[in-house]
Amino acid sequence: MSIKPSHPIIAKVWDTARRQQRHIVLPEAENERILQAAKMIVKENLAKVILIGSKDRIHKAAKKIHVDIDEFIVVEPEEKLDAYSEKFYELRKGKITSIDEARKILTNNLYLGAMMVKLNDAHGMIAGASHTTAEVLRPTFQIIKTIPGIRAASSYFAMIIPDCPYGEEGFLIYADSAVIPNPTAEELADIAIASCLSIKEVFGIEKEYCALVCSSTKGSCEDPIIDKVIRATEIAKEKRPDLLIDGELQADTALVREIGREKSPNSPVAGKANILIFPDLNSGNIAYKLTERLAKAEAYGPVIQGLERPMIDLSRGCKATDIVNVAAIVAAQATDKHTDGGKAKF
Repeated sequence: MSIKPSHPIIAKVWDTARRQQRHIVLPEAENERILQAAKMIVKENLAKVILIGSKDRIHKAAKKIHVDIDEFIVVEPEEKLDAYSEKFYELRKGKITSIDEARKILTNNLYLGAMMVKLNDAHGMIAGASHTTAEVLRPTFQIIKTIPGIRAASSYFAMIIPDCPYGEEGFLIYADSAVIPNPTAEELADIAIASCLSIKEVFGIEKEYCALVCSSTKGSCEDPIIDKVIRATEIAKEKRPDLLIDGELQADTALVREIGREKSPNSPVAGKANILIFPDLNSGNIAYKLTERLAKAEAYGPVIQGLERPMIDLSRGCKATDIVNVAAIVAAQATDKHTDGGKAKF
C-alpha cells in the first residue's frame, strides 16, 4: 500500500520526520494495523520502528499480512525488565513498594514503552490501537513529566478538512478532545498555550491564531462555562502575551472573516483561527468526530502535548494510514530539546 500526505502542512511534517530519523516505539506489536503501518513508516523513511513483544508471536502475526519484521527493531520485554525495573522503582518510589512490584508493572508493554521513551531508548511512543485511552495515558502520565510552565498535559487532534477555506487551508488544531474532562480556567489556559506551541513547533506554522470558543462572543451570553473561558483567556494572555490568543468567541466568529470583523472587530484572532480550544472534553470530542464524519475530514491524534517526550494515543478505530501520519507527527515533534540531544540508544 502506498500513501502520500494529503495536505501541504502534513507534507512538511513528513519532510521533517525524514530529516530527523527518530526511533518510534510501538508496544502493540501484534496488532495487524500497527504492523501494516510499521511497514509503511519504514518504506516512506519516516522513522525507525521499535516493536515490543515476543519475536515469535510478532513474526506469526506479521506473516499473516505479509510483513517482514526484519525491517524493524524488535525488543523482547525480558531484555529490558532488569535494567528498567530499578529505574522505574526510583521514579515511582512512594507509589510502589519494591523493585519486584516495579518489574511486575513493566510486564505491561505500555509501561515498558513509556520507560523506553523516558530513558531515551526511543524518541516517542504510539499506542491505542488495542487499548483504551485510559490504559495508554496512565503509564504516560506516571512516567513522562510535563514541560516547565505547563502544569497539565493535554491533547489535540490535527484536522485536515477537504475543500475548506478556514484555518490554514483546511488545517486546524482542535484541543482538548481526549485528556482533561472538565478543565479549570488555569488548565484551559495551559491547553491554549501548549496548542500554540504545537502548531508552531510541530507543523511549522509561523502565526498561531488561537480561539477559545464557546456559545458567546465578547459578552453576548452569560453562563459559568463562559466565565471560565473568559478567565482562561485572561490567564493565557498574562502568561504568554507574545502568542495570538483570544476569547471568548463563537466558532463562526473564530473562523469566518466577515463574521469575525462584524462581531469582534478588535480581535487579533477572530476570522483567522487555526486553533480551536473547547471549554471541555465533551465539546471537543463531539466537534472532532462530527467534523471527521460530516466533512469527511482526517483527524490525526489525539497527540499528547505539554510533555517532555512525544506520545500519541490512537483511536481504536484508526486505520493503518492514520498511524503512519501520526508517526510522522511524533518524529517531527521529537526535536533535540525533547530527546536529550536527539540520539536514541539503539
